[in-house]
Amino acid sequence: MKIFNALVTNFNRIEFKIDNPSELNFYMLNIVNGRNYMKIIEHSISDNTVFLNLENEIDIKMDCLLIYGDIINIKCCYFKLFSSKEFNDRYYYDGKLGVEYTPQKSIFKLWAPSALNVKLLLYKNGDAALNDNPVHSIYLNEENGLWSTPIEGDLKNYYYTYQVVLYNEVNEVTDPYVKATGINGNRGAIIDISETNPENWDKDVSPSTINNFTDAVIYEISIRDISSNPNSNIKNTGKYLGLAEENTKTKNNLSTGLDYIKELGITHVQIMPIFDFSYKSIDEKMPSEYNWGYDPQNYNVPEGTYSTDPYDSKCRIRELKTLISALHKNNISVNVDVVFNHLWNEKENSFEKTFPGYYLRRNQDGTFSNGTGCGNDTASENLMMKKFIIDSVVYLSQEYHIDGFRFDLMGIHDIDAMNQIREAVDRLGRPIMLYGEGWNLNTNLLYEKKAIIQNSFKTPRIGYFNEIIRDSIRGSLFDANSKGFASGGENFENSIKLSSIGCINYSEWLKGPFNSPEQSINYVSCHDNAALYDKLKALNPDDSDGTLMERVKLSLGIILTSQGTAFLECGSEFGRTKNGIDNTYKSPDYINWIDWTLRDKRINCVYYIKNLINLRKNHSAFRFINSDDLKNHLEFINNSPKNSVGFILKNKPNGDSWNNLLIIYNANNHALNFPIPWGNWNVYVNKNSVGESNIRDVKNNYIVEGLSVNVLYN
Repeated sequence: MKIFNALVTNFNRIEFKIDNPSELNFYMLNIVNGRNYMKIIEHSISDNTVFLNLENEIDIKMDCLLIYGDIINIKCCYFKLFSSKEFNDRYYYDGKLGVEYTPQKSIFKLWAPSALNVKLLLYKNGDAALNDNPVHSIYLNEENGLWSTPIEGDLKNYYYTYQVVLYNEVNEVTDPYVKATGINGNRGAIIDISETNPENWDKDVSPSTINNFTDAVIYEISIRDISSNPNSNIKNTGKYLGLAEENTKTKNNLSTGLDYIKELGITHVQIMPIFDFSYKSIDEKMPSEYNWGYDPQNYNVPEGTYSTDPYDSKCRIRELKTLISALHKNNISVNVDVVFNHLWNEKENSFEKTFPGYYLRRNQDGTFSNGTGCGNDTASENLMMKKFIIDSVVYLSQEYHIDGFRFDLMGIHDIDAMNQIREAVDRLGRPIMLYGEGWNLNTNLLYEKKAIIQNSFKTPRIGYFNEIIRDSIRGSLFDANSKGFASGGENFENSIKLSSIGCINYSEWLKGPFNSPEQSINYVSCHDNAALYDKLKALNPDDSDGTLMERVKLSLGIILTSQGTAFLECGSEFGRTKNGIDNTYKSPDYINWIDWTLRDKRINCVYYIKNLINLRKNHSAFRFINSDDLKNHLEFINNSPKNSVGFILKNKPNGDSWNNLLIIYNANNHALNFPIPWGNWNVYVNKNSVGESNIRDVKNNYIVEGLSVNVLYN
């Protein structure tokens, strides 16, 4: 007989699985909680599940063991109990956590219901690797799982950790709510956060560049990649301050870094992870290794390798704020890539060491749920994990003036958590973008509760990366040989039509997952997987470089003239390459950096994309937010030639200054004679140029060049 999956489901109840219920002898069954034998007052069996009701409550500060005779001794897992209403009614804490510092007094609060005792350890040094002894050790007091203590006097510039005793283990942990740390993030720093503010930080405001999220043009960047190429001529290479530098140019006297991004005309940068990632990935003392940072350690602390002095707890904060201020002054909003879906290690993290079995999602057998593929998934459905994510997003919005959040592997999170985050940032009174990867991952959460694309109607004001438009344009992400519309594939006309309307539910023959174009984050490449140019080259190895760049312009042109929110990967506009490597999170700088020499070489392609961005920003016809309005103003061209798509945005669409716009995509290598409806049109965009100098009249038929985006108006 085998007994397995023993779970504590509430304070008086246990259930477990058994392979052969007929062999079970209840007289041989004992439940031991710590040193106490628990009296079983009732038992029952349903199928292969055994249910036990106990006379007294289980103490969660002690292990609970199921013992059967002399042959079976297994630990009962608490994670089911921890997600119950009964547990939340008793232990949920809605107040502030972490350290609240003033010169007169500091108050420390840690939520750890299963801890036997907690001590505050104070240090004079921020480097945990020194193994020095704390200068003070103070016990905290507990009330309903909340451990706290006030310390009189000025503790500024001390460092702290907690010593947490639980289940026969003694763990020294960094405060999960820590907002400043020493080197490598293993000790919290007690600081006056106002001392990290750069000059005029109180006057820093987010640019008023958008009214709706479809007004945004997002540009994904990496702090390290943007300046690591020698031809950037940026002094603070790989640092926050590097991207804040102005008047940096290549040897050809063309702008780099901040000036280049400003000239490109995007509205938002999306910065790859900048909040403290695992010191095992990159040692802040010697940051020679490369890592993207999708292995979070301290969520509310900037990463130290991007600062000029990672030993100085305030330096990294001040320099990140300096960067954000510089971007805001240049009319660029700042979105950050947040990784709340998993922790850098399933066991060696502050959350699990503080309260094991609560913050990370478990399978029925007690193992870690691993939909992320990173060894663990966070349990956003548990109220205190949800509270932490909300508290963190609100804190980053307020303290760092962040304008938007891109949620890595958002499908790991539950719908209720994402909607509550939306409500929390809405209360801040300014437009803050929320969007993420809504992939349906194999995590232990009910399908109907996942924040995935298929459930997007349940999160109406949250955006989703649109894999339909990505795969339709460039080819399937999961099939190296699969071509898309722009890479030479066939029969993608309907997919491109659906993509062009932001994948809304348009008609019986054209149905998408989104209620509004605002939910569609339109992209063809990001940091993950192959760069756009590399993907197109792999699928078309015989193409010349010029032809490949025509495919790049077609791909990005579709993104910039489709409904939804436009998203561009940094460097895609000039054919950024990563030497054909799909996943470069550990590749060296010369693979990941932005090659400013290549940008100079392909400057005409940059100007083309820049002008398309400007077109999108100046014409509201491309930026509908209401699906019904879009349907009333859009008409597809029937019987278009093969491998081409045409549609009209008509009758001053979305209040546009042009009466009618005709958009044509030709994915053929050859030119097409495209039938033109409604009389005379002016050509504004063709294969090689965008703007007034290109205007000419056409009627009846229009020669559409191969591999081109075309915009006409009348």
